[in-house]
Amino acid sequence: MPSYRNTQLFIDGQWRDASDGRTIEVTDPATDEVIGEIAHASREDLDAALAAAEKGFRTWRSTSPFDRSKVMRRAADLLRERVEDIAYLMTREQGKPLAQSKTEILGAADTIDWFAEEARRTYGQIIPARTVGVAQLAIKVPVGPVAAFTPWNFPINQIVRKLSAALATGCSIIVKAPEETPASPAELIRAFADAGVPAGVINLVFGVPAEVSEYLIPHPVIRKISFTGSTPIGKQLAALAGQHMKRATMELGGHAPVLIFDDADLDKAIEITAMSKFRNAGQVCVAPTRFLVQDSVADRFTEGFVKAAQAIKVGNGLEESSQMGPLANERRIPAIQSMIADAVSNGGELRTGGARIGNKGQFFEPTVLANVPTSAKVMNDEPFGPLAIINRFSHYDDAIEEANRLPFGLASYAFTGSVRTAAALGRDVEAGMLTINHNGLALPEVPFGGIKDSGYGTEGGSEAVEAYLETRFVSQMS
Repeated sequence: MPSYRNTQLFIDGQWRDASDGRTIEVTDPATDEVIGEIAHASREDLDAALAAAEKGFRTWRSTSPFDRSKVMRRAADLLRERVEDIAYLMTREQGKPLAQSKTEILGAADTIDWFAEEARRTYGQIIPARTVGVAQLAIKVPVGPVAAFTPWNFPINQIVRKLSAALATGCSIIVKAPEETPASPAELIRAFADAGVPAGVINLVFGVPAEVSEYLIPHPVIRKISFTGSTPIGKQLAALAGQHMKRATMELGGHAPVLIFDDADLDKAIEITAMSKFRNAGQVCVAPTRFLVQDSVADRFTEGFVKAAQAIKVGNGLEESSQMGPLANERRIPAIQSMIADAVSNGGELRTGGARIGNKGQFFEPTVLANVPTSAKVMNDEPFGPLAIINRFSHYDDAIEEANRLPFGLASYAFTGSVRTAAALGRDVEAGMLTINHNGLALPEVPFGGIKDSGYGTEGGSEAVEAYLETRFVSQMS
């Protein structure tokens, strides 16, 4: 395995330290060991990145979509070739098992390939004119330099959608990557640089998130922002973007309901949702969280789900037997503990888990709560950890009412043997994404985004490129 290394800024095609020499430590969440440091961008570094992005945009927007596509596909191939080394870096800094790190990286390569093909399909229109000799054209042009802000839970996956959409459409980009997990995003950027993306088109910075966003978003060079993170921060950044008439794509928090009806295949539902819930230690924006199970099958489902949670092997992500790694940082432990204590004090039942594992690293037991009242904090705030809640419902309308009760609307899940129920769910559940009888979310070719307080815009599927394009109308008489 490679050694973990320090991470530099990438500005105007060069890897470099911060201009003032500042750094930030990086810690392994499985061992609490400081494993490296990253360069902390100064205002001078941000100005250099902005100047580079402005220059890079002039170059890249003039590069044909065909040539952009070829460079992107080469980057995807490099990512696949380097998957073993990058997965090691990701697991060291983020904690997830190596198998999950590899899956994330290979999935990112598929995403790049998808957007590389979309680069060649950013079609405009010829609009029939009312007058002979008039040509009416609606043309698509890149919006301009982009500022992207991403979290630590999927260090590469959260960046690659924004980066790929920007490059496919001819935009340049400044990526503000997560300070907790810097090395694997840097390797994503390196793959693009090695594939031949011109200097200045991609820039990578690290620093205090609020300071970086408050400087980049209002800056006249930046024409669009894309943010993945919490709803409160997303609202602040969207407001800031609005003040300066900047386009924004927002992929924010969720609190995904899971509707289990009495005609569902329970074994299948347990297998799929337990895997989805505890993947990445539950630190997934689309993780199933509020399980709403019909009365007649609630006991069977709960018993089976608890057994599945208890069977999960928790350990260092570098160990082949580990199925769930540590939480990514120390602050997640007290947050989860507080939610569990509040739920139990409000009458909820702790069915399994609920405790930290050991005193070294950020390990936590897969946890299941049952019969939790809606007044409890965990029923209203996203737990973002290995914590599932199982409650009961009697009738379809009761399940829909609870599923839609919160202001969030990102992902949702359902299991039923009824075609009629499945069709009704697609109409009634207020979420940007609904997957029924399987987990079909987050493929490159399908939409990915939320509604209500979970944000707006999509980062997947053919619609994803539209946010990076402007439509301009040209009318010409011959």
